[in-house]
Amino acid sequence: MEKIDQLVESLSKDAAVLQPAPHPLLLSLKWLAVAMAYLGVALAISGVRADLLQKFHQPWFAAELGLLFAILVTSALSAAVLAFPDMHQKRRTALAPLWLAGLFMLVLLNAWSADEPPAPMPMHGFECTLSILLLSLLPVAGIFYALRQFASTHQRWSGSIAVLFAFSIGALWLRLYEPTDSIIHLIEWHYLPLLGFSVAGWWLGKTLLKW
Repeated sequence: MEKIDQLVESLSKDAAVLQPAPHPLLLSLKWLAVAMAYLGVALAISGVRADLLQKFHQPWFAAELGLLFAILVTSALSAAVLAFPDMHQKRRTALAPLWLAGLFMLVLLNAWSADEPPAPMPMHGFECTLSILLLSLLPVAGIFYALRQFASTHQRWSGSIAVLFAFSIGALWLRLYEPTDSIIHLIEWHYLPLLGFSVAGWWLGKTLLKW
């Protein structure tokens, strides 16, 4: 009996102290802080469009930027919630980016109908998609690394939201930098690829977040 007590005491001393997992809100705020710092550095290097302050006086531009930022915020919170097996009993929070994405599409459609006469199309096209992709690679790697530290049971959905979070940073950067007002161009080369990348995240989540 004495040997058993000694064994239990020895095992209890050797046991590692487990740190409690952070609350999803704190986790998402940490990710957002890193994202905003990264965005700030990118804008400091590239600069912003010369007419940015004037553009904020246009309601549809302000609504577009506001909703794009809201998608960034809610996707960070959704990814943090999805990192936990029980989603912290916040299923509605996990689905919040979907509702905002739908509202974002409505804003783009209204901005398109209000674009009379249509703004001129820029000479480039695929270069915008490539720029968003390149700027988003580091955030994608970072958010997937962070999610792998947890035990998500919703790997596909987590992967899709994680990619949406990362690529929202790239899309926000390019919208603040590129002096383009053509809604057709934005939909075709900025936002539809963003949707496509998020769908690809569905497969990445299953591949990279399994445990």
